Amino acid sequence: MTPDGRYFVVRGRLWRMADPSLAEGERGTLVRQLMAARRALRGHGTEEDRAAARGAVQRTKEALGERGPVWWTDGAPDENRKLVRNSSYAAWGRSAGVADAPPAGAGRKAQAR
Repeated sequence: MTPDGRYFVVRGRLWRMADPSLAEGERGTLVRQLMAARRALRGHGTEEDRAAARGAVQRTKEALGERGPVWWTDGAPDENRKLVRNSSYAAWGRSAGVADAPPAGAGRKAQAR
């Protein structure tokens, strides 16, 4: 997690955290809704069902603060999905050892070795 708590890092990329000001109960409800929508995406429904599930994922991630307008108020830009090395967190990422993404084509199996 970045020092300011706004992002977590996976394979050298920043991913926005949920809004920490959400009440625990509200956050839990939203996470359950998100998981249900993701399960619906894996199903064998119609294209309309899948489109509805994608919409539900988007709406829920926005409600969590992971997408859409940023939840912080200091005017810092959204760097969601940026590579750490190409962000304002580059120096921190180098010192924390998370700034470099794995080589292109390195899948999960290759990284696990």
